[in-house]
Amino acid sequence: MSAIKVRNISKSYNGTKALGDINFDVEKGEIFGLIGPDGAGKTTLFRILTTLLLADGGDADILGFDAVKNFKEIRKIIGYMPGRFSLYQDLSVEENLKFFATVFGTTVRANYDIIKDIYVQLEPFRTRRAGKLSGGMKQKLALCCALVHRPKVLFLDEPTTGVDPVSRKEFWEMLKKLKNEGITILVSTPYMDEASMCDRIALIQNGRIMEINTLQNIVAEFPKELYAVKADNMYKLNSDLRKSEKCGTVYIFGEYLHLTPGEEGCGGMKEYLERTGHTGVTVERIEATIEDCFMELMSRHGNGNE
Repeated sequence: MSAIKVRNISKSYNGTKALGDINFDVEKGEIFGLIGPDGAGKTTLFRILTTLLLADGGDADILGFDAVKNFKEIRKIIGYMPGRFSLYQDLSVEENLKFFATVFGTTVRANYDIIKDIYVQLEPFRTRRAGKLSGGMKQKLALCCALVHRPKVLFLDEPTTGVDPVSRKEFWEMLKKLKNEGITILVSTPYMDEASMCDRIALIQNGRIMEINTLQNIVAEFPKELYAVKADNMYKLNSDLRKSEKCGTVYIFGEYLHLTPGEEGCGGMKEYLERTGHTGVTVERIEATIEDCFMELMSRHGNGNE
């Protein structure tokens, strides 16, 4: 049995569609990543699955419980960490933990083993007010509070946004340990590099899921040749390539432009650019990354800027 089942979930706000016919399953014990930019619909979906928001259409269930009919049962077996820090900022670390344990009819001591590895990093600050913690420590406290009642399914909405790289790495190491405890984790993120931390991922944009698969399979299925191109005048290079029939899609990736072949193909690209006045030209065939795959899927679904 899947831990999470989502069937044709849709949601609109004042006529603007936030989610359209969302479908996916999350297996028990899986880390499933929902990856997409701000405004893609991730938070709306999380709020529906955690019984905080009603969908306009479709069905969802968590461990066999319907998200509408059995919302009370679901709230007892899930942990939810919203994207915005939402703990009591005037309470100390220790007080927040005790409060949330009490809400769920348990104690910190009874479930200490599941939060121990995280809490030991917070313990030196246990009397500090939550609002005075650093960004990384706030996230660790929020995770502890979401785990203190030993949930079976954990929902984490952009848990590493605004957190420094070291804290991000530590956070994902914690999630792997929680997976080993048998907890199912649905996590959303705008960071494409975090896709590699998930067992499977769903790429979402404009309220629609474009692809669901493992990171390796999504990258392996990139359908076109891909080139990285650079020149001294990158602004002119970008403009010229977007007008050229040699190019299909052209996107900026750091100090390079990534492009796929157009109708004329990319043969002789370096010579072509030098003939049109470009200097310092480099053209290299490369393997696609998850970012390239996301941009290609956006273009295929009519959301790209070619």
